Parts: sequence; C-alpha cells; structure tokens
Amino acid sequence: METIPAVNQLESTAAVSASAVIRVEDAHKYYELGETRVHALRGVNMEIHRGEFVAIMGASGSGKSTFMNILGCLDRLSSGRYLLEEIDVSEHNKKALALIRNEKIGFVFQGFNLLARTTALENTELPTLYAKIDKTERRKRAADALTMVGLVDRARHFPSQMSGGQQQRVAIARALVNRPSILLADEPTGNLDSRTSVEIMDIFQNLNDKGLTIVLVTHEHDIAQFARRVLVFRDGKIRKDDPVLGRPRASEVLKTLPTLED
Repeated sequence: METIPAVNQLESTAAVSASAVIRVEDAHKYYELGETRVHALRGVNMEIHRGEFVAIMGASGSGKSTFMNILGCLDRLSSGRYLLEEIDVSEHNKKALALIRNEKIGFVFQGFNLLARTTALENTELPTLYAKIDKTERRKRAADALTMVGLVDRARHFPSQMSGGQQQRVAIARALVNRPSILLADEPTGNLDSRTSVEIMDIFQNLNDKGLTIVLVTHEHDIAQFARRVLVFRDGKIRKDDPVLGRPRASEVLKTLPTLED
C-alpha cells in the first residue's frame, strides 16, 4: 500500500511537539444582549502545544463554546490576544480570518453537515475548492482523507446510504482534507450511539498519535477521558487543567463493547 502524503505530514509534526500551536493571553469576551452585558470569558490564559489532544468541558454558559469559537476564528476577542502558530489573529478582518480557517483549522461538528446529493468523496473535497490546487490534487487529497478514516470504499456513496458513524467519518475526512494545523471537534459524538462514539474517538486517537493537534468539546466524561488533557470551564474561566491519567485506548474499549449492526 502506498504511503499517504497527508499521514506523512501529520507524522512530521510530532518532532516539533514542544511548540505551542495555540496561545491565549488575558482573553476577555463580552456580548451585548439588549441592556445586559454578558462577560463570557474572564481573563483566560492557556497554551496548547503541537501534538496535544485536549478535551474541553463545562456546563452551559461556562464559556467553553465561546472559547471554541475564538479558537476556530469564528469570533473575536473583546480584549486580549489569541496566537495561532505564533500569528496574532485577534485583530484580523473577516477575510483574513476566513483564510486562516481554511488553511490551518479543520472543523468537526455534532451535526455532520454533509450535502445530501453529494457523494462522500465530493463532500470531503469541498474545503479544497477554496484552495489554490488543481482538480486532480483536490480529488487525491479527498481520497487520502477518506482512507485515513477507513471509508475509501464508500467514496461514491451518498449520506443517505451511510450510517451516522460513517457520515461523521466523512465529516472528519472533510476536516482533514486541507491538512490543518489543528482539528476542532464540537460534540462530535453527540448524535452517535455508545459504540460508534468510541469508534470516532479511536480515529481521533490514531490521528493524534500521528501528530495532529486536537481540541474536543464534550459534555461526556467518558469521551473526555480519551484525550490527553482536560480543561474545565466555569463562569468564563478555566477552573481545572489536568492531564488524563491512565488514559484508555479506544481500540481496547471497543473489544469490550457489543457489535451493532451497521
């Protein structure tokens, strides 16, 4: 089997795992809701180093979703700094932020957000339409990404012909196709059954083993334990930042779970 270029790139990042891919300094975020001012982030400071796998937890209104939107360049800080690969993106305009999102960040959401009348390969290929690469390279990258999530044999299938877990794998492949610096996953197992959720975490662990930096938002403690580090938000601040001790391997957990029909 040929070596997949995308995997080679992920593996190359492991050698520089000591560098911080994300640095947030004194981050504040305010929202104006009518006459009420909501202080969603209250002076957050943190770093995520290249090659880490971080889970973010917290109750509704704790600030975790706001923080994830900041990391994904979907929103901007009211004050403070956010450095992504040492680039201060805090003051970038919308066009510049869109370019950074497309080049450096892969997104996976709870809803798979696949186009119903588009094949798995074509769905995966979508982010490359905004990159300056030709059609042959776009198609090759999409096929490589589907191979990484174990779905290359379903490349010509439509979402309606795939299970929920398979659709989420396509969504992960789509997030990987532009070979991002960081993968942001917002409740990626929220719509999946227990076994399929662990299968998705197995994919994330394998990608992280190859050097990809992953930040995952989840409300499920069992899912957070597959990460290497857990941040807990409360009242707009990080209240806990702990390594996961005795981290389970998803591949081993799968051996203990009953097999579900596809």
